Amino acid sequence: MTDDTALRSRARIAGHPIHPMLVPFPIACLTGALLTDIAYWRSADMMWANASAWLLAAGAAMGGLAALAGLWDFLGSRRIRAQRPAWPHFLGNVVVLALALLNNLVHSRDAWTSVVPTGLILSALTVAVMLVTGWLGASLVYRHRVGVAA
Repeated sequence: MTDDTALRSRARIAGHPIHPMLVPFPIACLTGALLTDIAYWRSADMMWANASAWLLAAGAAMGGLAALAGLWDFLGSRRIRAQRPAWPHFLGNVVVLALALLNNLVHSRDAWTSVVPTGLILSALTVAVMLVTGWLGASLVYRHRVGVAA
């Protein structure tokens, strides 16, 4: 039984869309970076700054992979691009990746200045934008049925 209202994902493995399989990784890593930045700010223990740097690197790398799968879906279907939340979701995630990459550069500095205040602010902004793009992504899936297996 096929569902003609569903907008199938172009990037998929064995019928499963790749983008939603990858997005939890950058979300967890970039949110974790905010938490470890807060821990460093409160304790000044370098372990937390190092953890932030690693989480940011992993989040940016996995975000890049998720972005490639999402871009394939986005560019591969005019019907997906026509959905109201698609463009804000796409552009917001570009902002998230840009913030994460910039934050990686900030965290490459030494000691206190790698986190406080710029790194902490960038981490908080990244998570705030991810909350919005996550909401838009959920709307694409649950309301507009993008990537739902038919």
